[in-house]
Amino acid sequence: MYICVCREATDRDIREAILNGAAGMRDVRIDLGVSERCGVCVCHAKMVLDRVLQQADLTTALSEA
Repeated sequence: MYICVCREATDRDIREAILNGAAGMRDVRIDLGVSERCGVCVCHAKMVLDRVLQQADLTTALSEA
């Protein structure tokens, strides 16, 4: 799904950026240009970012158990 229409960034693009080392909105903004223009996408991009990071934390916790 498109998260940032201005930069044509999708939720998949955000997930990929995180898997490639993005750890926060600043990194996502630098990598994808999300929220640089109109800013409407910020809350949605942050939700995707938080969800993916939570899933990564859960996966890490389960693999360490």
